[in-house]
Amino acid sequence: MNKVLEDIQKIGIVPVVVLDDAADAVPLAKALIEGGLPLAEVTFRTAAAEESIQKMTEAFPDMLVGAGTVLTIENVKKAVAAGAKFIVSPGFNPTVVKYCVENNIPITPGASNPSDIERALEFGLEVVKFFPAEASGGLNMIKSLAAPYTTVKFMPTGGIGAHNINDYLAFDKILACGGSWMVKGELVKAKDFAKITELTKEAVMTMLGFELGHLGINCNDEKEASDTASSFSSLFGFENKEGTSSVFAGTAIEAMKSPYLGAKGHIAIKTNSLNRAVNYLETQGVEFDQSTGKYKNDKLVAIYMKKEIGGFAIHLLQK
Repeated sequence: MNKVLEDIQKIGIVPVVVLDDAADAVPLAKALIEGGLPLAEVTFRTAAAEESIQKMTEAFPDMLVGAGTVLTIENVKKAVAAGAKFIVSPGFNPTVVKYCVENNIPITPGASNPSDIERALEFGLEVVKFFPAEASGGLNMIKSLAAPYTTVKFMPTGGIGAHNINDYLAFDKILACGGSWMVKGELVKAKDFAKITELTKEAVMTMLGFELGHLGINCNDEKEASDTASSFSSLFGFENKEGTSSVFAGTAIEAMKSPYLGAKGHIAIKTNSLNRAVNYLETQGVEFDQSTGKYKNDKLVAIYMKKEIGGFAIHLLQK
């Protein structure tokens, strides 16, 4: 898959931005980055789009800025010249797609039926935009389309918000979801960028769904681990479950049979999407110990952060 599309997948949410005034471009980009989404699809529905993309990319070169609602080759040329790293179109225009493919410009065209998808495959595309998502049948329709087209991933946009984004992202054929609920037009016009940052953070936290998984207690040996777990189980009615390296009391307490990572033990934090959580936390300055990564069916399911917190090693755990 194209690296730009891989980066979009790691982020998970594509803010769809409509700007009437290019002066709002930089503060809006800053608000999205501070909220945890260094990504924007600037729609070419307004005269300010081209200048807005240019201002965003100049101010924040590492931000992933693309152009949406691209309908013509001329739009593509203007967007790319302004610094757009990817192109998104609402429908499937073979002329635009052909131009982008021939010029190695990542494009995600709209496709909401089998014929559109087959045309996308003819051009060697791996990702299509499903638009308008909810009005076109939503997740059930995407699952139906994904069944015969097993190599295709989807970027649904339209009717997606905090109430249903995790339903979509839970399906492994979804690359990312586009939405505008964190960048509402009235907030941009009011220049309430603090509120946009707040809504962006809420969107990211909703997507990642962090929650406490379990507490790991470092014990000196197997007997101490068994006794520790049994103490919790007898007091609180938990059930002991013995493993190779630890004994669990219920699901929240893990007694290690020998000292493991962390001066005091470890804390597991569960997340809806481990890869996206790692990507997000890395943008916040967190480093991960890649040697601790655990995989299941080639998918990362657990990994430790390098630094301890309060004497505890922290590891993320895929829900």
